[in-house]
Amino acid sequence: MGGRRAMLLIGGMLLALAGLAVSPTGERLRADANPIVSGMRERLASLLPERRNEPAAAAQLPAARTAVEDGRTLVRLTMAERARIGLVAEARPAVLHRQELTAYGSVLDLARITELTNSYAGAVAALQTARARVEVSASAARRARTLGAGVVAVAQIETAEGTLLTDQASVTVAESQLRTLAATARQEWGAVLGKAIIERSQLVTRLIERADFLMQVTLPPGEALAAAPQAAFAEVPPQSERVPLRLVSPATRTDPRIQGQSFFYLVSGDSGLLPGTSTMAFLAAPRAVKGVLVPEDAVVHGEGGTWVYRGTGDGAFVRHPVRPDAPMSADAFVVGDLPDGSEIVLRGGQALLSEEMKNRIRVVGDDDD
Repeated sequence: MGGRRAMLLIGGMLLALAGLAVSPTGERLRADANPIVSGMRERLASLLPERRNEPAAAAQLPAARTAVEDGRTLVRLTMAERARIGLVAEARPAVLHRQELTAYGSVLDLARITELTNSYAGAVAALQTARARVEVSASAARRARTLGAGVVAVAQIETAEGTLLTDQASVTVAESQLRTLAATARQEWGAVLGKAIIERSQLVTRLIERADFLMQVTLPPGEALAAAPQAAFAEVPPQSERVPLRLVSPATRTDPRIQGQSFFYLVSGDSGLLPGTSTMAFLAAPRAVKGVLVPEDAVVHGEGGTWVYRGTGDGAFVRHPVRPDAPMSADAFVVGDLPDGSEIVLRGGQALLSEEMKNRIRVVGDDDD
């Protein structure tokens, strides 16, 4: 408090002296007051040592994190800043990757499979009943013929033989019904599922018990595979988590909405997919593509495009475009125009994009001023 009071007192005296300096009397007193003014200046300098013999300091602005070089916006962060935003970068080679084809999956309603399975089981039971009746009526007809007309009336023999013929016709009808159901099962669901329906194997039992669901996966028009791929995955909305699919067989029909090659796959009943669900599926293709593997989590979206950040070799990062139709492999994009060994930002790309956009906003604001 004493220092502040002294400064105010000295300031007041200086103002008073300045007022006198412009008056005639002040001119006469100026010479006499010079020693006093010098003392006041020394006193003021002792109270403000940090400002003695120093020019006005320039404002300390934070170092710019972005710069434009060769038409590209580079983002540079210190190691502390990288750690704060959780930036993770990794050098990745440009090698061959087995391509994945994007397809469309639909979880099917299993009511028809359940109906066919039960109908076939009923037809089997009817055939067994008819055959049992044939055995009984055949035995009765044999006994009547053995005893002869002297013991058994002719009418009884004829009745027994008529019953046998009727029961044999029932067997023929039951066998025909069984063949029809078996053919229907194969035509509607293919050889693998059809056989499973006929035999009521574990495959169909798990479907009926909802331990598994049946998914039809259809390739887009123009894509075709010589053989059904064993490796396949489906996305579970809304988080788009991947779940594995198990191949059953080629499908016996296509999805009328897509008109492409189709396959039947099994998906676990606890995967989160339910009958009626439509989702994206991914099938392993036999062909391979060369490029740097960029995970989907590393991709950022902005300015109407899809991007990934890569290192420039001098501690900076720059955006690199990822084509919307870029090939996929192992749930990642294969970017063919990235140099071999490119340092890819796996985490923290969104923060780099935000920093780049903030710098552009500042530049536009400065131009407006």
